[in-house]
Amino acid sequence: MVFSRRQALAAASAAVYSVCTLSQPRAADPVQRSGSPLLKLSLAAYSFNRQLAKRGTPEEIAKAEMTLEKFIEFCAAQGLGATELTGYYFPREISNAYLLNIRAITHRLGLSISGTAIGNDFCVAEGEARDKQLAECREWIDYAAIMGAPAIRIFAGKVPKGDTEEAAIERCAAGINESLKYAATKGVYLALENHGGITATPEQMLNIIRKVDSSPWFGVNFDSGNFQTEDPYADLAKIAPYAVNAQIKASIAPGGKKQPADLPRIVDILKNAGYRGFVALEY
Repeated sequence: MVFSRRQALAAASAAVYSVCTLSQPRAADPVQRSGSPLLKLSLAAYSFNRQLAKRGTPEEIAKAEMTLEKFIEFCAAQGLGATELTGYYFPREISNAYLLNIRAITHRLGLSISGTAIGNDFCVAEGEARDKQLAECREWIDYAAIMGAPAIRIFAGKVPKGDTEEAAIERCAAGINESLKYAATKGVYLALENHGGITATPEQMLNIIRKVDSSPWFGVNFDSGNFQTEDPYADLAKIAPYAVNAQIKASIAPGGKKQPADLPRIVDILKNAGYRGFVALEY
């Protein structure tokens, strides 16, 4: 069979496209689920931000109004099925023995650990500061695995002074991709939260998501109170299909104006996205 020049060029173009498609990582997809929507209640330790010691010494923790262990007991007393153990309230020095004790307490009380959280910033430029951010993320992946926490809610960060948002987003996505490789070896989800900075709008969130490699260990931490856009409900619906963890707050701020949240509407947004998983209350 003799090919014309046009046919040859078309065949060559198709081959090049095929190779390029195979060599480029596929972007993260919406979470695929079967079954009816299911929301399992948890409570975020951040709700007791004023009562808990932050990365305290043993002496500081002893003086605090509440300890992480007491918070876990509080969750059980409320009849909840889970507890979110925000990373800020762990001791300054964290041992495997401490983590295993937390795991034992939660199991004994019939609680799941719905997740944990860190305050990372993946927008920082290459260098020692960025290396520290990535190392801390790996460290908390280890901690989560030891405790049996299925997910870590992570932040993106903010644009460094004198930098561009485009460059910050590229670094953020690169940091997530690098961290995901390690998270996959430990069976821990990384859930990107809409938390201001370069995640202040759904468009920014989706831009980052498109740059994250497709991985079964990546998704979004849906925070109902963090968008301060003109229509946060509509914008929450845009990120809900990617949610692997969720937080609900009692307030919402359309156009930056705080008001009581329409909680049934938020629940419907999650249900319409087919969400099945933990919903941590944070107040």
